[in-house]
Amino acid sequence: MKFLLCGVDEAGRGPLAGAVFAAAVILDPAHPIVGLADSKKLSEKKRDFLALQIREHALAWAIASASAEEIDRINILQASLLAMRRAVEGLALIPHEVAVDGLHCPPLAMPARAVVKGDSLVAEISAASILAKTARDAEMLELHQLYPDYGFDRHKGYPTADHLVAIALHGVTPIHRRSFGPVRRAIEQWQPD
Repeated sequence: MKFLLCGVDEAGRGPLAGAVFAAAVILDPAHPIVGLADSKKLSEKKRDFLALQIREHALAWAIASASAEEIDRINILQASLLAMRRAVEGLALIPHEVAVDGLHCPPLAMPARAVVKGDSLVAEISAASILAKTARDAEMLELHQLYPDYGFDRHKGYPTADHLVAIALHGVTPIHRRSFGPVRRAIEQWQPD
């Protein structure tokens, strides 16, 4: 049986709103995917194209998330690790080893190693970064329909000047991360004395 390496990465640690997403991918050596790279270095069009290729040709893939409420309850690092664990546990195949982008590994039932800059170095992690980013962006577009005044279709929840102005004007939504400084300060300003 061939060695199954799973790559794992997350998307959405920095935004003020929405869930943090993670993906786990086991690539098929018989179907190499050309153009895999760190999702942040790819155009949206290229990411979307590669995400389809990954979903079609990978031996196994899974996407999971941790909600804004979970982020507020356990902190963003722990929520990222939780989403990663959920993604790995959601795979149809059990990998022999898991390579995780960054400095930290979630607790898993199989060996795992953290790979700094893994999304640029390990194809499986690059694939995971693409799936996590495209899934999160798709969710933020859906949330834009619910909360059109916030511009989630443009900034995807990141703390841009436009987003901070929208929070100041319209307040905080249920999908905002209350433990993040700018959101916490906005809540305090909206509270009557």
